Parts: sequence; C-alpha cells; structure tokens
Amino acid sequence: MFRRKFWLSLILTVPLVVTSHMIMDWFGYTLDFPGIELVGPVLGTFVFFYGGWPFLVGGVREIRDRAPGMMLLIATAITVAYAASLATGFGWFDLEFWWELGALVSIMLLGHWQEMKAIGQAQGALAALAALLPDEAERVRDDGSIETVPASGLAVGDVVLVRSGARVPADGEVVDGEAEMDESMITGESRPVPRSAGDRVVAGTVATDSAIRVRIDAVGDDTALAGIQRLVSQAQESRGRGQVLADRFAALLFYVAMAAGVATFAVWSLLGETTSAVVRTVTVLVIACPHALGLAIPLVISITTAVSAKAGILVKDRLAIERMRTVDAVLFDKTGTLTKGEHTVAGVSGAEGVDGDEVLHLAAAVESDSEHPLARAIVAHHGRAHGEAARASDFRSRTGKGVEATVDGKRYAVGGPALLRELGVEAPPELDGDIDAWSGRGATVLHLVALGSASNDRASNGSASSDHASNGSAPDGSEPRVLGSIALEDEVRPEARQAIADLRAQGVQKIAMITGDARAVAEAVAADLGFVEGRDEVFAEVLPADKDQAVADLQRRGLRVAMVGDGVNDAPALARADVGIAIGAGTDVAIESAGVVLASSDPRGVGGVRRLSKASYRKMIENLAWAAGYNIAAIPLAAGVLAGIGLTLSPAVGAVLMSASTIVVALNAQLLRRVKLTAQ
Repeated sequence: MFRRKFWLSLILTVPLVVTSHMIMDWFGYTLDFPGIELVGPVLGTFVFFYGGWPFLVGGVREIRDRAPGMMLLIATAITVAYAASLATGFGWFDLEFWWELGALVSIMLLGHWQEMKAIGQAQGALAALAALLPDEAERVRDDGSIETVPASGLAVGDVVLVRSGARVPADGEVVDGEAEMDESMITGESRPVPRSAGDRVVAGTVATDSAIRVRIDAVGDDTALAGIQRLVSQAQESRGRGQVLADRFAALLFYVAMAAGVATFAVWSLLGETTSAVVRTVTVLVIACPHALGLAIPLVISITTAVSAKAGILVKDRLAIERMRTVDAVLFDKTGTLTKGEHTVAGVSGAEGVDGDEVLHLAAAVESDSEHPLARAIVAHHGRAHGEAARASDFRSRTGKGVEATVDGKRYAVGGPALLRELGVEAPPELDGDIDAWSGRGATVLHLVALGSASNDRASNGSASSDHASNGSAPDGSEPRVLGSIALEDEVRPEARQAIADLRAQGVQKIAMITGDARAVAEAVAADLGFVEGRDEVFAEVLPADKDQAVADLQRRGLRVAMVGDGVNDAPALARADVGIAIGAGTDVAIESAGVVLASSDPRGVGGVRRLSKASYRKMIENLAWAAGYNIAAIPLAAGVLAGIGLTLSPAVGAVLMSASTIVVALNAQLLRRVKLTAQ
C-alpha cells in the first residue's frame, strides 16, 4: 500500500513543484498556461487525501490512544499545510504550501514503505512448516493393497506406507519394517535414528534407507509439527516490536510544536498582530514537518539492508538490526550452524596386522552401494584421499545394523555395535583405546568385519550366505573377525572458531550452544570451539520446546539473546529470541522465523551483524540529532522570537531548510556503505 501510494504521490508532486511560484522565483523561470492556478488545489487535494490518508487515520488513532507520535505529527503538518494553501487560494493569506505538502507526503510514504517491508513474517514461517508435510500419502487398505490419498484425509488408525526417501505424513507408530530415520529437522539430532516395530515416528521426518509401515495416531493439530507451529506463532506474537526511536522524537516534537504554535498565536495576538499571529503559527506547524525525521531511521535501515546484502547478510526485520548491538548472549544451534551437519571420517584404526588405509579401502568398497549418510561420508573420504573405491558385489543391507558385500572374492560387513552383537564378535583389544577415545567424544564408530570367502552359492544366489552371517558364522564356515574401526563425527565448521572469537572481541558476555545431540557430542564440539567453562554454556539433548524455553531462560537472567540456527526445531527459539539469525543453507522455516539470514552459512556473519548494528545505530542517532536539532532551532525562529532584532524565518526559507535537512540526513546515511563487516 505504501509503495503504491508513494509512487503516485511522487508523480503528482512533480507538477506541484514545477508550477509553484516560489520554485519559479528561486530558479528564475516562468510557466503560464490555462488552468495553471488549478494545478496546486487539484493535485494537492488528491495527494492530501490519497497519499496522506494513512497518516490522517494514524493521527486519529494516536489521539484516541492518547499516544501522540509520528503519525499525529505528520497528520498535523499536512492538514495545516493543506488548510493554509486552500485559504491562500481564497485570498485570505499568502501561505501557499502545495509543493511542500506533496514533498512531505511523498517522503513520509517512502519512509513508511521502507519501514513496513519486514512485517508479516509469522504467516511465512507457519507456511514453511506446513510445507514439510507431504501432500499425499500411501494408505494401506485392509486387503494389503496401496492407495494414494491426500495427507489431509488421513485419520487415526490408518496404516500408511513410507518408502525410502519419503516423509512421514503424520505422527504414528511403526508396525512393520525397520528404517534409519532422519529426524534432524525436528529434534536436531544429526545422526539418523533407527526405528522399528513399536517405535514412534513424527510427521515430517524422512526414512533414509528402507520402507516402513506406520499406524497413524495423531493428525492435524495433534502432531508434533503442529506443536512447533504453535510455538512459532506464540513466540512471534509475544515478541514486542518495541517503539522506534523516531516515534519517541516525534512524540516530543509534537508537544513542542503544539506548545510553540499556541504560544506563537497567543503572543502575536496579544501584540495586536492578528495576521502575523496566523501566519507565524501556520509557519511553526508546517516547519515542524518531520521531513528529515521521517527519513532518519528508514533510510539508515534501507542502506543497512543493501550493505549487509552485499556481505551475504539478509535483513528481514529492521528492528533485529537495532537490537543486535545490545545482545549479551549468542546462542548457537550446533548441527548445521557451528558444524556442517554432515559426518566426516575423524579417525581410522586397524587391528593387528591390518593397515588403516586397508580398513578405509575395504569399508569404502562395501559401503559404495549404500545411500546411508554415514556410508556416503566414508566413500567421500576415501575418494578425497585415495580416489575411487574398489568395486563390490552382492551388496546387502542389514537395516539398523549395517551392510555387507563381497570385495575381491571375500565377504565383508560394516556396521556399529549392533552388527557386532548380531555376529557375536568383539573388537580386538588393540582397538579399545581408539574406540573409547572416539566414543568419549560422541563420535559414531563403525567396524569393518571380515566374514570369510564368499561361497559359490552366494555368487549365484544373493541369499545363500545370509543365514550363515546372521547366526555368526562366515559363508565359508570361518569365524567373523573385526579388522578395524572408523570414527565419524559431525564436522565443525572451520570458520566457527573465528566467529566465536570475533563475538568475544566485541564484548559479548556469553556464548552458548544448544543441540539435540547427546551431551558427549556437544561437550566435544564445545571443547573444540574453545568454550570457556564457567562463562559459556552448553545445552544438550534438547527437544524443540526446550530450545524455546532455553532462550526464555537466558532472557529471564537479564540477558539479551541472539539465537543462531538452521532447522525446524530452531524456529520457535529464533522467533522468541531478541534477535533471530538463520543460517541461509537451513530450512525455509528457520529463515522465515528469523529477523536476519546469513545467506553464506558462515557463522562469522553473526559478528558482522553486530558490527553493522552498532554502525547503523550510530547513524540513526546522528540523523535524529540533526533532524530534531533543525526543528528545535527553526521553530523559535518561525515563531518570531527574534523578530525584535529583525531575524525571522519565512515559510520559503523554512522550506529550503527542510530540504537541506533532508539532504544532510540522506548523505550521512550513505556513509554506512564504508562500514567493514568482517573482523579486522
């Protein structure tokens, strides 16, 4: 609305300016055509009612709420300018303000357009949450056949088929099958979680490797995802927008202008100068027009947004930048923010007589046909270090336990502790030290197990050796043996340490990390990042609602909190925090819930946001000081305080000063483009 009104008002202001006798006198040109005297009244009236309507309505609302501010000040100024200009048309005064009226309305519309850009994020966040749910589901009929139905048509008690790679359409219980579920978008847990018959799964999670059947036990508003939606909505509603500094100045200026106007009229009337009383009162009220004041903050925010965008920092909420300078604590989500959210090989150890490179080579070959995230991490690591892995055959997945395949005529398996238990073997003692150290850090440990030579039957029939392997014996009758172990960890972003150091250098009191991962994992990452015990804080094994409460808890301690995250589970916390900062590579939900988005996924941008916040706030104060200072100086002159010594301020000079004030504010805001957002 403000954008539409601004452009049309600006277009109509151009003829108001060029046909103004004041402007023609200043620039020494003359325009004369039939009807020129109607340009001001006709176009000015349209601009007043069309462009000025939001301010008139807002002014009435502020009067009704007994909270005068920018809207009432603007409404007063444009109403006085309009009435004085109409009266001049009837020959009652010589106070034509048509072009000032058009300029004031256009500038105020521009400022409010910039101001309102970021409003309306709540619906975007909730829509992004809803988008996680599939539109359709595969429902299992009583006869076992499958039918495709809208997900919204599911009811409690329905059984649905969730294929590998598909999302669960509603909360329920697994009744058939086993699968590794990617729940990171809901719980923040970076590792896929095994789910089998009897386990609960929630809407929006993904089956990564196998199909399962789920009996629905919650739909619609009863699902966990709907609960997160409610948290986001409540957090956004509870977060006060705060009063903008310009409104505070405007409220003060309104009282000053009204008092000055009344005093001016009274004094000049008592002096018997009725005409001067009216002229000077009108001049006072029009000069109180907040041209520069109306642009002081919106223009700074607009330039701040442009500067930050070039640095990969997208500002969605203008107030987020203003608040960031006061932040005492920065709360980072771990997975995908301080870490990459992807596992990488952190260590390889071979049993006696087995080289670590051989363990990695064989494990990569066995895992080469697997789509599991841990398998892809092993294959990728081998590829970077040694090139393409050897070819394997007769691949078989052991859901929730591991995989096996034949490499160079021998059968191998790769899996975690569950695989060793199934095969009835243990890791050799020489691996215990490394395994304990890795487990202490919270790393995922996989083992390479030699199952023996592949049987001829196995080569011709993929199921021939399955029974042998499942009861603990190899295809050729030999005992399985652990050849080595591999540790995988969620890789810490290399730039995360610098990001934390930069924030500390800027005076942030507390750095905190929050995650759904186990405490051992969280503590290991915190130590790697250089967290200071007793000052910094780690929240581990945290559920979505607890993330929201963790922010609230920090706020109850008197800290102003910036939350940095990337997942669905971070959305309520992002909305609750004083400043929500989303990692741009994260989900749409996190991005919609945050006031600032780091498009590059580089956590060092958080320090840049704070640095920019301080710089933009400084410019706001400078602009407000200039804008308010102009009014404070100009109003007494317009009132005729120094008329006794021949020093007065005519409406024409006042208009020039108003324009000059606006130009100064605009040029000062442009200096923000010189701000360096990176640590020096």
